[in-house]
Amino acid sequence: MTALLALAAAVLLSAVGECSPIKDDEEALFFAGYGVKGASGDWSAEVHAWVFEPERDSRKREVLLDQFARSLGLDPSTATDATFRERAAAFLVDNESRKAVAVRVAGQLHRVGTTGGDGHVRSRVTIPSGLAGAGWVEYREEPPPGRSPRFSGRLQLLEDAGLLVISDIDDTIKVSEVRDRQALLANTFLRAFSPVTGMSDAYQAWARAGAAFHYVSASPWQLYPALTEFLRASRFPDGSMHMKQFRWKDRTFFSLFGGQEGYKRGAIEPLLRALPHRRVVLVGDSGEQDPEIFGGLARAFPAQVAAVYIRDVTGEPRESARYAAAFQGVAADRWAVFARAEELPRTLR
Repeated sequence: MTALLALAAAVLLSAVGECSPIKDDEEALFFAGYGVKGASGDWSAEVHAWVFEPERDSRKREVLLDQFARSLGLDPSTATDATFRERAAAFLVDNESRKAVAVRVAGQLHRVGTTGGDGHVRSRVTIPSGLAGAGWVEYREEPPPGRSPRFSGRLQLLEDAGLLVISDIDDTIKVSEVRDRQALLANTFLRAFSPVTGMSDAYQAWARAGAAFHYVSASPWQLYPALTEFLRASRFPDGSMHMKQFRWKDRTFFSLFGGQEGYKRGAIEPLLRALPHRRVVLVGDSGEQDPEIFGGLARAFPAQVAAVYIRDVTGEPRESARYAAAFQGVAADRWAVFARAEELPRTLR
C-alpha cells in the first residue's frame, strides 16, 4: 500500500509539474544551452533534456552492437572494440517517451514538458534577472518524492554585448577527416578524439580576452558526453552546444553523414537574431560547407559577423573560385583561410 501511495503521489505531482518522474533504471542528459535577455530584462533560456534507459542485458547488447557496427559498414569484429562499445552505447538505448521533466534553475521550479518518441524534450524557461547574472548557471532535475536529484545541466547566459565565437567541431578543432567516410567512422567510433594542433591555445587566448563560445557540431547528441569530455581534456573553453538529432533505424540515420547547410545555418541564425548587438566570429573548415554557410551569414548579418576563419583541409587557395563565390560581397578583411592555428590572431577585433 505504501508503494502504491508513493506512486500515486509521484503521478499527481508530475501532473502539476512538481517532479521529474525518471525511474531508477533510467537516465537523463541535460545539455549545455544558452540564454539571452528578454524584453522584460529577465533571462530566456532553453532547457534540453534526453531521457533514456541504457541497454543492460548482456546478450541483447551484444546483438545490438553487432547490428550497429554492420549498419555503419564496419567490420563485425568492431563490436568487441572497447572504444566502439563505449561510443556506441548511447545509440542502443531505449528512448523514454511521455516522461514529465521538471528542473530547478536559480532556485525556481520549471516544468520543461514531456519527452517525445525520441526521448527528448525542449522548453524555454524564464530566469528573473535578480536571481542570475551573465555567465554560467547550473540547474538540476526536480526528482520524485523520496529521491535525490541525479541529473544536472548548465546554461550560459549571454548579454547582448561583447564577443561570441561560434565554432564548428569536426576538422576545425577535432581531427575527424569528414571527407573520407572510413576515416570519419574510425575517428568517430574507434579512435581517441584528437584535437587540431594549436586550436585550444588560440581559443583560450580569445576566452581570456572575454569571448564566449558556442559549439555547433554535425555529430549526433549521442556523442555529447564524449565530445564534452574531449573539449575539457583538450582545454577548449566552456561553451553551449548544438548537435544533430539522430535515431538509429529510422530515416534520420542517413543524416549522420548528410549535408550540413540547412542544419548548421538553422542552428546559428536564431543565436544571431537573439543577440543583435554582439560581435560574432565564425570558425569552421573547408571540408564541407562552412565557407558557403558562413559567407551567407556574413552577408545576412553584416553588422554582427566581425570575422570568419576557415581552416584549410582541402588545399584550395584563398583566391579559388569556390571562396570567391562563398564570400562574394563580404569585405576581404572580414574573412581568412588558415592552415595552422598559429596563423589565427590572438586578439579579435
